[in-house]
Amino acid sequence: LSQTSPRGKVKAMVFRGCRSLLAPASKATSSVLYSSRGVSNAVTAGSTKKPAAKTKTKAKPKPKAKSDSLAKKTPRSTGIFKVTPVSPVLAQFLGTGETTRTDAIKEIWTYIKSHDLQNPADKREIFCDETLKLIFEGKDKVGFLEVSKLLSPHFVKTA
Repeated sequence: LSQTSPRGKVKAMVFRGCRSLLAPASKATSSVLYSSRGVSNAVTAGSTKKPAAKTKTKAKPKPKAKSDSLAKKTPRSTGIFKVTPVSPVLAQFLGTGETTRTDAIKEIWTYIKSHDLQNPADKREIFCDETLKLIFEGKDKVGFLEVSKLLSPHFVKTA
């Protein structure tokens, strides 16, 4: 192991029984060893190692344009993306008689954020004003995970 003497000189590394480790180290290796062990840069100042040249990376080819039929995807119309009629209370809030579940949740979150109804200490908790109490079964506080569950009764089941 290398150690520095009181005068700042570096003692040679000593290993017994292994000739390859006794061979003199290259300048690049010794500068890395000295700098990683906290030895002053005065010892490595004489090295003339040049920084590695930057290699140019090849530009990735752009993906080919897809055909018109694939590029123009039709919007999904099943599951939570299906437009369904809503209850009169939710229709009054949204301003429309039918909507998708995702759009309804987006509108409610927009309303919550614009009226600053989230608890500042716990952003997962929502304080309900009079408008939201009509939608959320009269509750004063609602957790953010409850929003979609409490909206479920407002969507009319269609066959």
